Amino acid sequence: MSQAMPTIQQEIDEVKAAVSQVLAHARQLGASSAEASMNRTRGLSVETRHGEVETMEFNQDGGLGISVYVGQRKGSASTADLSPAALKRTVEAAIDIARYTSEDPCAGLAEASWLEFSPPDLDLFHPAEVSTEQATAWCAAAEEAAFAVDKRITNSDGASFSSHQGLKVYGNSHGQLVGYPSSRHSMSCSVIGEDGDDMQRDYSYTVGRRLQDLKDAAAIGREAAAETVQRLNSRTLPTQKVPVIFRADVASSLFGHLVSAISGGSIYRKSSFLLDKLGQQVMASKLNILERPHVLQGLASSPFDSEGVKTTDRQIITDGVLHSWITSSYSARKLGMASTGHAGGIHNWYVQHGDADLAQLLRDMGTGLLVTELMGQGVNGVTGDYSRGAAGFWVENGQIQFPVSEVTIAGNLTQMFMDIAAIGNDVDRRGGVLTGSVLLNQMQIAGH
Repeated sequence: MSQAMPTIQQEIDEVKAAVSQVLAHARQLGASSAEASMNRTRGLSVETRHGEVETMEFNQDGGLGISVYVGQRKGSASTADLSPAALKRTVEAAIDIARYTSEDPCAGLAEASWLEFSPPDLDLFHPAEVSTEQATAWCAAAEEAAFAVDKRITNSDGASFSSHQGLKVYGNSHGQLVGYPSSRHSMSCSVIGEDGDDMQRDYSYTVGRRLQDLKDAAAIGREAAAETVQRLNSRTLPTQKVPVIFRADVASSLFGHLVSAISGGSIYRKSSFLLDKLGQQVMASKLNILERPHVLQGLASSPFDSEGVKTTDRQIITDGVLHSWITSSYSARKLGMASTGHAGGIHNWYVQHGDADLAQLLRDMGTGLLVTELMGQGVNGVTGDYSRGAAGFWVENGQIQFPVSEVTIAGNLTQMFMDIAAIGNDVDRRGGVLTGSVLLNQMQIAGH
């Protein structure tokens, strides 16, 4: 008789036992404090092309990491082997490393008063048993729907489906030992279109904590085809300064630069264009950004950060004014402040939007560039200088005229943030920054 799979709670309890074991062993070996964490995931990934399976993966992985502090010397080590002997060796390795590191007055666990000892249930765990046959059928359906859209869709770059579940456990020598399970399901489709000598590729995807939250496979295929066909016969543009709209799915990258600029690490290293801007206006006066870490089923929801620090609702920007750096315990000590619970990243940023949809934003812009893709990494976090390759659509009198490619858009983030004229209500909810399309008053466009 086959052995039943352990429940997720049994798995969490097993991992908690391993974390407790390494913390106890660290104490026995003379560590003044220690912290350990483990993530474990398992699931299925399928990729097809023209309805044929190209790759299929069942994965189950995870590792336990421990950091020990001997005074203010830190050592870290990790293992994927949870046997008692392996856990013991991992602790010994971390202790040994700590003996050779320099003392750092800012090193150490997060303060006990910052920690989350009773994490709320954020409803992040919705596992689904999906057979390889079903996953393959969904991928094939997406590709089939894409080809049916337009005869100019001539090839497939593939469709993929993944369904994963996992757990996160964190413990430290303050007596904190917490964990929670989560799940994530996603699907994507990418196709190639041709018209004469012109060839373009584009894609669409869907993601959610619950399988039933994913868009229909055929809808994903149709979206991928529509995006691809729209790009055919693109042109470049003459060099000029015009208003620019970042469509919602690329607009989140703008706020990603804000995340980097206000992160404690950038601030204490003095490598941010927003240095000394705390409490000052850094964005257009109508702009507000809220962080909501405890949204049920949120893709970036978490009851605590990777150091066990409690996550809380936070006002990042109010009427354009910057309210807070975002810190880990280390960067917080460097800056003489408390941790904001951002070790490991942000948690559901909501960029407040107006009532206008994308069509209305285009009308408001009149003439300018709608950006739907960004290329390259030409952003300087110290000066704020921004220069990236872009593709999208030229707009006149509020109407899309033709697709555009091979242009560069340039500016400085300090000015770009102040130049935000409107945020659309077409919010993209597929990531950690939830924003609609963003209209900027003016950017430099360079053609080729």
